[in-house]
Amino acid sequence: MRTIPIPYYRSTLDLHVEEQNLAAVITAKMHGVRTDQSEQEFVRDALAHPIGTKSLRELAKGKRKVVVVTSDHTRAVPSKITLPILLSEIRAGNPAAEITILIATGLHRATTEDEQRKMFGDEIVDHEKIVVNDAFRPEDFVFVQKLPSGADFHVNRLATECDLLVTEGFIEPHFFAGFSGGRKSILPGICSQETVNENHSFQAIASPYAKAGVLSRNPIHEDMVCAARAVNVRFILNVALDGNKKIIAAFAGDLEQAHEKGCDFIRSLSQCPVVTGDIVVTSNGGYPLDQNLYQAPKAVATAEACAGEDGVIIMCASCVDGMGGTHFEKLILSGTVDEIEKRLSAIPPKETIPEQWCAQIYSRILKKHKIILVTTYLDHDLVRRANMIPASSPDEALAMAYEIKGKDAKVVVIPDGVSVLAVK
Repeated sequence: MRTIPIPYYRSTLDLHVEEQNLAAVITAKMHGVRTDQSEQEFVRDALAHPIGTKSLRELAKGKRKVVVVTSDHTRAVPSKITLPILLSEIRAGNPAAEITILIATGLHRATTEDEQRKMFGDEIVDHEKIVVNDAFRPEDFVFVQKLPSGADFHVNRLATECDLLVTEGFIEPHFFAGFSGGRKSILPGICSQETVNENHSFQAIASPYAKAGVLSRNPIHEDMVCAARAVNVRFILNVALDGNKKIIAAFAGDLEQAHEKGCDFIRSLSQCPVVTGDIVVTSNGGYPLDQNLYQAPKAVATAEACAGEDGVIIMCASCVDGMGGTHFEKLILSGTVDEIEKRLSAIPPKETIPEQWCAQIYSRILKKHKIILVTTYLDHDLVRRANMIPASSPDEALAMAYEIKGKDAKVVVIPDGVSVLAVK
């Protein structure tokens, strides 16, 4: 019997699999990275050796209004480490700079003050100017231009009124944008709901190039890069994290060049060969990405790559914050998988419903695979209404999956499905 810890909320849940059933345990190499450098040293080294740009302190000279875009409560960006160093660099170039920290929420709910204190620390919350993006306040946004897809690009006006625009984030495989980080700080991070919706339209999500690890010809990525260039993002700081959310590398400098270096690094550590199983067990890597059902298809999409025909997917996600967005909840509970997909496929890009893309991805996967959701926080009746099977522990879910696939079923375990890029 093998005991495998599965990330869940702020801890783990144990999965027990008989050796004769276990086909593979797939983990990204970044979980085994060991380094003598401190997290702060990685960040300072990246800022001291920017890729494709002058240093941040050089760029800050003479710039009065500076906006630093950072991630919200759904992302594991270690801002307690990165933000103080970024702010120090900016002020080294211009001590009088008027800095605004703009929290990139996309379409997520507002980040609370308590969450900000956990993310940034009391010093920053008490002494810096922080603005939380609200995609649903039209008066906060200005039209910039059309994007390659034809989408209208409306961005938070703070990004257009500053003298220097800087972003921070972290890079990991992303289930339809290829990779996170870089340009995503702008789109969807600080765009209006209309722009985010159109970028995430049914047609864009359905593109064969809109998938994890793919940037070339990815229509979602292309719009994002165009948007970030249009508002003149001058400098980015992106980090790579291990399984404990600790910094193991940092990349700073030009929007595209630094991001591409980071993506290459992540690809080298996250790319794993597909191992096909009758049952695939995974998670979203624990908190914060497992806090609602809306975020959970990230790992489900990884599991899909390893699930054999009619394979069962077991997803462990606490869903401590519930279903996620209200639009997503309404859509995912609105009918059968076929009914949901049929409805969404008929929606033109400019009429895209907020959060429909996650309902679309769930529907695509559920048409081929049963999904057992392990959650101790989300109401199990809601899980059933979402066309999934609820369970309270990985072992309970595995027993259910054996009932479906047989006692000799082969099991593939991907403890952190978000960190893995499964390739054939």
